Amino acid sequence: MVSVGINPADDRFLQNLANLTAASSITSKSLYPGEHIVVQAQEIQPVSSSSSPASAYKGVAATELRPWGSFTILEEGRGYKIKRIEVKPGHRLSLQMHHHRSEHWIVVSGTAKVVCGEGEHILNSNQSTYVPQCTLHRLENPGVIPLVLIEVQNGEYLGEDDIVRFQDDYARTKA
Repeated sequence: MVSVGINPADDRFLQNLANLTAASSITSKSLYPGEHIVVQAQEIQPVSSSSSPASAYKGVAATELRPWGSFTILEEGRGYKIKRIEVKPGHRLSLQMHHHRSEHWIVVSGTAKVVCGEGEHILNSNQSTYVPQCTLHRLENPGVIPLVLIEVQNGEYLGEDDIVRFQDDYARTKA
């Protein structure tokens, strides 16, 4: 079974029933610093019974809002995760690093300002960059249209809790 999340506030809830994830009565809401919510869920298709338990499901497409924009997990399996990330104009993600994963970013549309290690550069549509494991990095949208990119994560552990934040515009750093 795949857990998607639950938010009982404001008459919103998500329900996970074996192979079907359904969303019901999800409403729009302003987010507070550090708050997030799953806003869309689609059917999860089981892979053939010969697959390993770790890759028993594919096609997990849940979009989560963040103060800077949103991300959708397009696919994940053992050792990798593929996300579609959208960053609002003028917003940026935290200055961060990951102990257990590296990332590849491919810009689909918009302009990305990327800090990676000591370097800083601008990426446009159809350009990409690599963020090695344990490297300080940040993604920013300096443009006037949404930045859309595909992120491919590789590593032994790909959980959202493998984010060490050093600076954050939305007060999500640990004291």
